[in-house]
Amino acid sequence: MDWFVAPEYETSRLVFQRTLAGVYLVAFLTAALQFRALLGERGLLPVPRFVARVPFRAAPSLFQLHYSDRFFAGCAWAGCAVSAALLAGVDSLVPLWAALLLWLVPWLLYLSIVNVGQTWYSFGWESLLLEVGFAAVWLGNDEVAPPVVMLFLLRWILFRVEFGAGLIKMRGDECWRKLTCLDHHHETQPMPGPLSWFFHHLPKPLHRVEVAANHVTQLVVPFLLFTPQPVATAAAALMIVTQLWLVLSGNFAWLNWITIVLALSAVAFPADPPDRPGAPLWYEVTVLVVAALLVGLSYHPVANMISRRQVMNRSFDPLHLVNTYGAFGSVSRVRHEVVIEGTLDETPREDSDWREYEFKGKPGDPRRWPRQFAPYHLRLDWLMWFAALSPSYAGSWFGTLMERLLENDRATLRLLRRSPFPPDEPPRFVRARLFRYRYTTWRELRETGACWERTFVREYLPPTRLAGSAHRP
Repeated sequence: MDWFVAPEYETSRLVFQRTLAGVYLVAFLTAALQFRALLGERGLLPVPRFVARVPFRAAPSLFQLHYSDRFFAGCAWAGCAVSAALLAGVDSLVPLWAALLLWLVPWLLYLSIVNVGQTWYSFGWESLLLEVGFAAVWLGNDEVAPPVVMLFLLRWILFRVEFGAGLIKMRGDECWRKLTCLDHHHETQPMPGPLSWFFHHLPKPLHRVEVAANHVTQLVVPFLLFTPQPVATAAAALMIVTQLWLVLSGNFAWLNWITIVLALSAVAFPADPPDRPGAPLWYEVTVLVVAALLVGLSYHPVANMISRRQVMNRSFDPLHLVNTYGAFGSVSRVRHEVVIEGTLDETPREDSDWREYEFKGKPGDPRRWPRQFAPYHLRLDWLMWFAALSPSYAGSWFGTLMERLLENDRATLRLLRRSPFPPDEPPRFVRARLFRYRYTTWRELRETGACWERTFVREYLPPTRLAGSAHRP
């Protein structure tokens, strides 16, 4: 069927597949390096405890069938290996059916991780990677030209990502309608980047322009994705530029990068398409059946998107095939941070020698400048931002975190930038305090060298110790 394929998008498919494999690689690497402290048998939210109470049908995962820390590590590193192979183009060297199976492997492995990841994997980009990854399975390899219906579905995902995010902003917080959200957002976002301080200090009129441009990109431009070329390419390019602007302004894991990957699939790169034989019948039928399934499942995201009670980042099926997205429906005006400290003193007092734990990404020492980590995702740092918003966000894991710090647990300490205590001398007490953080002014930066100024707000968790440790030497 001539209408089934779009040979002119051969290069688009190639660029899309390689960049998607790169995002997969980062996602699996994040899982491999962080899971033991977060989800392991002695993690803050252990997988064995989760699968004991949640049935397979509600959260299908390989780890429902078997779990051990070694098995999880094997799956995560296997995901890294397959993603690296796809990044190198191995799928082009195998038959079509084998290429489909090869792309199915990272999707299945990452689905297994997300479905037992609990609050650590509750972010929208997890479902987005799975939805995009499932659609990518059916794009084929060099044996066939890209199927038109799958290219359309990739644009449909991009449309829902952008348009849904635009609607949630307009409905969620009046500062988006007044064009004032960026007066606060760069300072209060979950994890600032090295340039966020400078973005915050841009002139306020420019902030208004940024917000207005964002509204145009998310509420108008997405409709142009379904127009003929070169308009669709121009629309995708504008989205890519907007996402790169966001990459510079903060650390949003791979949310911006997966959106860029989607936009690349809509770009018509200049190239002479090679002559390909017709696609096999079994492949055409499979792709059309999958496309019909995904279109049918789109009912719930569309209904949510047009609803006045629109919600962000929700999956409507346990396989995360079609989801709804959105970010920053409301913007915090004030930044709070939870600062964790420990002491070796036998009796904790206000004048004790309290030493501060340093996190890798979240603000701590006012003089330490933020670093760029995205697309790598520092999961604990992100959840600490939520914990500062309300203790209810951390009720399931914060107490265990403090316990692991009292034990000098090696896996947990690897999530941090620095522990103030030697490995053989854990703290006797730990506590948590809430501070208000604000960016310094240009003058304060020159005088103090500090990018943050912080003010004590209240006690978050009083000094606590391990049970039965009163007579510990």
